[in-house]
Amino acid sequence: MKWIIDRFEEKIAIIENEITKEKKEVNTSLLPTSIHEGSILLYQNNKYILSEKEEDQKRKEIEERFKKLRNHP
Repeated sequence: MKWIIDRFEEKIAIIENEITKEKKEVNTSLLPTSIHEGSILLYQNNKYILSEKEEDQKRKEIEERFKKLRNHP
């Protein structure tokens, strides 16, 4: 299952399921240390794993959308 970090509130991360848009509160002690808003997490084997590959892919998709918008008359 894929989750995106929406925001932080003290030691709690608000994460959102990419498909269902369900939101959850997760203690940051249960998450990888190098996360930030917008990080993509995979939930596997009862733990959250940072997916840098998914995050890079998402960033490239967004950049492409902006390029198309800028070049649109």
